[in-house]
Amino acid sequence: MIMVLGIGGTHLSGFQMSVINYTSPYIQKFINETWLERYGSVLHQETLTLLWSFIVSIYCVGGMIGCLCSGYLTAKYGKKKCLLFNDVVLLVATLHTGFSRRAKSFEMILIGRFLEGIGAGTNMNVHVQYAGEISPKKLRGFVNVTSSVFLALGKAVARILGLRYLFYSFSSY
Repeated sequence: MIMVLGIGGTHLSGFQMSVINYTSPYIQKFINETWLERYGSVLHQETLTLLWSFIVSIYCVGGMIGCLCSGYLTAKYGKKKCLLFNDVVLLVATLHTGFSRRAKSFEMILIGRFLEGIGAGTNMNVHVQYAGEISPKKLRGFVNVTSSVFLALGKAVARILGLRYLFYSFSSY
């Protein structure tokens, strides 16, 4: 159960925190192409920087909202239901982000990142609560540390996959 919680939750949160740095040139190029196709003009660097800043920082805004709502949601619906609903939120976020290129909409990345932030904020709180609740008393401390371990693993995986010279070209994005 700890592997499911970790890989399906805090690992993804760590991944989303770090992966945005390495995809920056590709997403910015996508924003420029989309803007040019829609409006027939090149996007100014200042505007691109502003849009990029929104895409990066909206994850933290969503995370704050997820953290603030997680206590209420777990009290009202329980930890397990909260985690299951959170998976739906993360799935919707993934679909928004994943289909943004096909839909030619960089705004979908913004919405997806916001929802990913909500999911991460909720998961960071509920994972520890649920893991502590279901674990035997002798292992409770060890089990609660898994949240941080999977978060770090997610960041490491994002950094490894972000090595452009090994894995990426714009056409594969």
